[in-house]
Amino acid sequence: MNPPNHILVIRLSAMGDVAMTVPVLRVVALTYPEVRMTVVSRAFFKPLFNDIPNVQFLEADVYGSHKGINGLLRLAKECKATGIDAVADLHNVIRSKIVAKKLKWHGMTVATIDKGRKEKKALITTGGKPIIQLKSTHQRYADVFAKLGLPISLINHQFPKPRTLTPRLLNIVGTHTKKIIGIAPFAAYDSKTYPISLLKQVIAKMDATHQYELFLFGGGKKEIEILSAIEKEFESVTNIAGQLTFDEELALLSNIDLMVAMDSGNGHLAANFGIPVLTLWGVTHPFAGFKPFGQPDGNQLTADRAKFPLIPTSIYGNKFPEGYDKSMETIPPETVFEKTLSILH
Repeated sequence: MNPPNHILVIRLSAMGDVAMTVPVLRVVALTYPEVRMTVVSRAFFKPLFNDIPNVQFLEADVYGSHKGINGLLRLAKECKATGIDAVADLHNVIRSKIVAKKLKWHGMTVATIDKGRKEKKALITTGGKPIIQLKSTHQRYADVFAKLGLPISLINHQFPKPRTLTPRLLNIVGTHTKKIIGIAPFAAYDSKTYPISLLKQVIAKMDATHQYELFLFGGGKKEIEILSAIEKEFESVTNIAGQLTFDEELALLSNIDLMVAMDSGNGHLAANFGIPVLTLWGVTHPFAGFKPFGQPDGNQLTADRAKFPLIPTSIYGNKFPEGYDKSMETIPPETVFEKTLSILH
């Protein structure tokens, strides 16, 4: 099989999963500079790919012009018009399968991600027995390109330079010599969210040192209200939720010193710039393969499996036995604070 010249890369959602494609595409571009890639995803995610050479972006409006089977067939036609000769389906859902199948009919070579569903099901049904590390999602993405005749080694990844801070961002960051810590306290499910009461204890300890500037990340009306209230309590805290464009948020993330996040998209966004990320895990677990890129195992703080032995109870945190939504309470604020200091210093 001759290697392709122009690959369509499909990953439609969610933010964390789309973000995890970024370091993989960087390595593909570095290893095969003659190969072009067109990423098809939600328009919101376009800024993620701005610093990758030979990558262009095509919007998938799956709730508008590309809705339903006819809309997806229209999307496939638009993809074909870009001049692609192969498809890397990094999503493997009904929508991506319809687009990929249509393009295959037109003679395109198609490679699809193996999500490891069997291994993941075994991981969440151990009944409290020891668990093992599964293949990372980044490597699963890389395997798709190997199927297309473009093997890569993620060891060869090179992080980009921090993005330029606009005057508006410079005004938000301010002039100081303090370390900047980003904190993203929310996740898709409460079972993956560190209790706000405990998080405030961590923030209080950081604030009391007078050595750090803390920026709170989030989105949605309820989250913004909670973060705004926290901002008012602490001198060193700035809430940026709802104030920045996604492009601006990425630029800010690329210039911080540490991100404290849940098993959620913000951790992946920061990791893509080589920023140290401290991740807090509840009913999910880094062994499922969703650890932020390039982050050491020591930066993963997990709930106590001695007290909650069925963890991980699900891959995405949407399923758990009664009481397991409290599992993150077994991560003491002191541990989070001390780990933050050890990473920074």
